[in-house]
Amino acid sequence: MDDQAYIHGSYWLETAPPADPAPPPEGPLTVDVAVVGGGIAGLSTAWELARRGRSVAVLEADRIAAGVTGHTTAKLSAQHTLIYDQLRRTRGPEGARLYAESQTDAIRHAARTAEELGIDCDWEDTEAFTYAEDPGRVKELRAEASAAREAGLEAQFVTETDLPFPVAGAVKVAGQAQFHPRKYLLALAEDIRRLGGVIHEHTRVTGLSEGEPCVLTTEALHGGQAGNGGGDGPQITARDVVVATHYPVFDRALLFTRLSPRRELVLAAPVEASRAPRGMYITPEQNTRSVRTAPLPDGRRLLIVTGEHFTPGAGGDVEERFDRLAGWATERFGPLTFSHRWATQDNDPTDSVPLVGLLHPRAHHAYVATGFAGWGMATGIMAGRLLAEQITGRERPWSELYDPRRIASVVREGGTFLKTQAEVARHFVGDRVSTPGASSVDQIAPGDGAIVRVDGERCAVHRDAEGQLHAVSARCTHLGCLVAFNRAEGAWECPCHGSRFAPDGKVVQGPAVRPLERREL
Repeated sequence: MDDQAYIHGSYWLETAPPADPAPPPEGPLTVDVAVVGGGIAGLSTAWELARRGRSVAVLEADRIAAGVTGHTTAKLSAQHTLIYDQLRRTRGPEGARLYAESQTDAIRHAARTAEELGIDCDWEDTEAFTYAEDPGRVKELRAEASAAREAGLEAQFVTETDLPFPVAGAVKVAGQAQFHPRKYLLALAEDIRRLGGVIHEHTRVTGLSEGEPCVLTTEALHGGQAGNGGGDGPQITARDVVVATHYPVFDRALLFTRLSPRRELVLAAPVEASRAPRGMYITPEQNTRSVRTAPLPDGRRLLIVTGEHFTPGAGGDVEERFDRLAGWATERFGPLTFSHRWATQDNDPTDSVPLVGLLHPRAHHAYVATGFAGWGMATGIMAGRLLAEQITGRERPWSELYDPRRIASVVREGGTFLKTQAEVARHFVGDRVSTPGASSVDQIAPGDGAIVRVDGERCAVHRDAEGQLHAVSARCTHLGCLVAFNRAEGAWECPCHGSRFAPDGKVVQGPAVRPLERREL
């Protein structure tokens, strides 16, 4: 993209900035439930439990509602591209119905919550569309509309939309919504505190000992600075623990074998209200294109365009991807002056359904919420309701559908599972045989990074804008894959499981909990 005066950051974070940080715990802490992760799933779970009289603590490694949740496109939708025809075939009509019912329940619950707490979060009721420009996909869209309607959604196949370009067809689902996720969640956090819960930011959880009670080891990140991952912070004792870190930071359930990380780019530009589509749109074509708008204070709308998904660390020239996304947007919506750009990250489960429930087959007090496949708003709220019910001794009708301990569905959709593992193996082995990068540090341009052999060891070397070099180990601290540099976002990324690190090695995004070790050049 040309160097416009846009903000390199999320619109949601800019328009709902965080208050002063909630400090790490000063000493050992005992609560009924400890929630690891302060995104929409973690905060929703903590709020539901606090309302039920449980003492809760939210432990967030960075700032609440500022990670994946702070970089979403914020669609509250039960229409998840082309999911229902697939579910009808793999889980049967009842599985598809439960999926639609659980997601719709979450949207309605969010609406009631916003009204109950008086949250001004730019809530808008709207319609969701999955569309295609290729006439060859009309049959697929008709099947999806039929399956979604059979599952209980207000769905129909249409050929007309309010997009400024023609489509071959679309699945239209009524009764959906969009909102400002940060405004909603910061109000939820305030109510958690009012109900007696505690929130600790800059508190990274590094270990979990399951038992009765469970014990969490933590590391206080003073001023947000990375430590050594040694867990030298206070211990947290809790009867139950919820792991809501997006990608689970604990590998004992081998969930990393059932999740595939995916990164997507986002561009935003103000447009006149007359040019703004009213619905929320997505197409699987052209490496995904998603469109929605949000209200601006001056009466205009913010056009939010998402797409160009890729595996972190294997996305090639990400700047070129931003260019392609910008070109697509201007071609279809006319001249645009982009005001913001950011990126988001999601995890796709190999069997298409999120994993929400007990962490592993032998778990009694450890729970997880992950694999939201890009639909984390409604699914995160659903997860909070489901986990709160399970922890307090009740179940929801869809508990079995989302149970992480399920095996049959993994077997049924084994092709995706095997493909995911083959891709991980390719990076784990292949990148060691032929590592792309520079032959010497002299070839690294300012602002860029590369893998360079230094005294026989692969090092991840970044040259900052002032020309100073920063070297860290090239091995991801999660499971040892080699990282790659994303110049457009200024981060080292692991292509195996999606961990991301700052140029100095600090953990930006898990599942890694330890920074990349520094190296001397």
